[in-house]
Amino acid sequence: MDKLANFSRSTTAWAILFMSALIFEVVALYFQYAMGLEPCVMCIYQRTAVLGLLIASLIGLCGKGNYLVRLIATAGWGVSAIWGWLLAREHLDMQTTTDPFAFTCAFEPNFPVPLHEWIPSFFAVTGSCSSIDWSFAGLSMPGWMEVIFAAYAIGFIIFAPIIVFKK
Repeated sequence: MDKLANFSRSTTAWAILFMSALIFEVVALYFQYAMGLEPCVMCIYQRTAVLGLLIASLIGLCGKGNYLVRLIATAGWGVSAIWGWLLAREHLDMQTTTDPFAFTCAFEPNFPVPLHEWIPSFFAVTGSCSSIDWSFAGLSMPGWMEVIFAAYAIGFIIFAPIIVFKK
C-alpha cells in the first residue's frame, strides 16, 4: 500500500494522467481536422471533460507535494472523469435509441462563457449527435469515450482514497 501511496504522489503518476489526456485532446483534433469528423455538442462537452483532466493533472504536477493542491487536483480528476463518463453514456444513448424524439442535440454548447465564440477551432459545434461517422471494433466514438472515461474514473476510485487520506 505504501508503494501505491508513494506512486500517487509522484511526478510520474500525474505526468501519466497529463500525457494521456493530452494525447486524447490531440487525437480529437486530428479526427476533426485531418479526418474531417465534425464534432457535435456532446463531443465538445466530452472534449471539455478531457480538458478538465488535463488541467487537474497539471495542477497535480505543479503541487504534488502540497496536500491541499493534491486534493484540488484529485477532485478535478474525479469530477472530469465521472462527468465525462456520464456525457459519453448519454451520447451513446443518443446514437443507439430507436425513438427519434427521445433526445435533442443542441447546435451550440451551453458554457458559462462563450468558449465556442472565443475559440471556435476547439469548441465550435459542427456535427450531429446521432450520426455515427467513425467506429472501431464495434464501438462508435462515444462508446470508446465511455471506456476511456471509465478507466479514468476507476483510476480515480483507486487513487483518491490514498491521496486524500494518506498525508
